[in-house]
Amino acid sequence: MELRHLRYFVAVAEEKSFNKAAERLFISQPPLSRQIRQLEEEINVTLIDRDNRPLKLTEAGEFFYDHAIQILAKSEKLKAMTMRKANSDNSISIGFVSSILYGILPKIIARFRTFYPNLEIKLQELNSWQQTQGLVDGKIDVGFGRLLFEDASIRRMVLRQESLVVAVPINHTFIKEGRTSVNLMDLTSESLFLYPTSPRPSFIDYVLELFEARNLKVKYFTEVRELHVALGLVAAGEGLTIVPKTLEHLRNQEVSYLPFEDGLLTSPIVMSVRHFDKSELLKTLLDVTYQIYDEEGFDYKREEV
Repeated sequence: MELRHLRYFVAVAEEKSFNKAAERLFISQPPLSRQIRQLEEEINVTLIDRDNRPLKLTEAGEFFYDHAIQILAKSEKLKAMTMRKANSDNSISIGFVSSILYGILPKIIARFRTFYPNLEIKLQELNSWQQTQGLVDGKIDVGFGRLLFEDASIRRMVLRQESLVVAVPINHTFIKEGRTSVNLMDLTSESLFLYPTSPRPSFIDYVLELFEARNLKVKYFTEVRELHVALGLVAAGEGLTIVPKTLEHLRNQEVSYLPFEDGLLTSPIVMSVRHFDKSELLKTLLDVTYQIYDEEGFDYKREEV
């Protein structure tokens, strides 16, 4: 059984016609029919009920189709990832979410460049879900995100848990009252700006899940395009937002940042790589990240590529 047999079978299954499948595959109909017949003879199972018009898959054919499309998808992933690996000797492509770029990622990239001064480093702003797709498609080599997604071809490493803080206008009631911390309950009746609007799922969904996990519901929230828009609206006195602690330096003349009382509300920083990719570039990037963490005094659990 070869991949071409699977492609031929999938085309027939989806087109429900040998003639249409042949047109789709740019081959003539007789050899296509022979290939499908050979496939059935090889596995000794009838996959297509040829007495029906349009053609119909047998129960075994339905099962075979479901698995055939998975195998074909994995083969395409493997091809893309291998091509990316073969072309990555002189460059590395890094995906990132904006909140990490505004944090310490620039320090990490600058330090990493000192180890590979002639390496081309490509940076792409992608949310956590897009990073997964980028790794699978071979468009990036590593991603720094904040959400965890399951994909058998991708390895996730939670580098550390970063505390979340609340960004409030400098003249907000919390500040006038002398509050030094808040809790999620305090925010349920506040006007919140959550970001980014797309693509989803995103940090918005993570924040809303924090409330839902505590049986709390945000009464007033507005989805905005990006982090800077949210902070701009906070600076204008229009509401509040929640950000990672390393962003406390942004607009700090107009915005105050309050920690959460329990100190347990955090957002993970996730490094994603292709499974079994253990290149020296990635090992160095991870080592540099931990060097910066040590210098900044961050708590973390060390991972290895």
